[in-house]
Amino acid sequence: MLGKVALITGSAKGLGKKTALTLAEQGCHIALNYVHSEAEALSLRSEIERMGVPCIAVKADVSRREDIAQLVEQVRERLGTVDILINNAGPFIRERKLFAEYSEAEILAMIEGNLVGSLLLDHLVLPGMREKEWGRIVHFGFGHASESRAWPHRAVYAAAKTGLVSFTKTLAVEEAPHGITVNMVCPGDIRGGNKEKSIKEAREIQDGETPLGRPGSGEDIARVIAFLCHSDSDFITGNIMDISGGLDPIRPWIKPSS
Repeated sequence: MLGKVALITGSAKGLGKKTALTLAEQGCHIALNYVHSEAEALSLRSEIERMGVPCIAVKADVSRREDIAQLVEQVRERLGTVDILINNAGPFIRERKLFAEYSEAEILAMIEGNLVGSLLLDHLVLPGMREKEWGRIVHFGFGHASESRAWPHRAVYAAAKTGLVSFTKTLAVEEAPHGITVNMVCPGDIRGGNKEKSIKEAREIQDGETPLGRPGSGEDIARVIAFLCHSDSDFITGNIMDISGGLDPIRPWIKPSS
């Protein structure tokens, strides 16, 4: 992946940060994206530059269409056309509430940020990928998103992401003749500081909710993304990959009786 231009949305911290660092280690030129976390983005940019890899940080909200256009344009002007697009950013309302309790603004923000934004970003980078006859697009979902099951208290988020599942599969078929792969990674319930931890660090933590017995880490997700972005992973497209340690976010695991 040496010299490939990778745009990772929402990459100032968390899973996006870990993904950016992992792709930088593979020699990718990195375009970071943030909305509010400017200090973190600039610090990460310096860290990646010290690795000897070109890196920029661009402020843009993926739920705003005008921001999306200028994000892609800035990357193109400063690094070149996007070879790898990681659609990590997306709003999530952690408070549990019924669909009837959502405001109209919340509904639209969730749909725009988790579905429409990804579609528009993909649409903008596809011409450059087609020209090179090479591209990698990775969307983010949630565990078991491909099954489109009911998820009470997460109605809008689930609707957006399951819509993205169908789009992922469709775009994969349409763009395969152009050397472009499109896949989705579905992280388990990876929270807080664990999003930036290594697998080794996560193995030192006990987790009674996940069948594997440990929490997920940012490295768990980033290493799968790096694999999907490899040139020799071109036969893998249209896949929805659960990376969850066996955890089902909708139906909790029932521990076997001792």
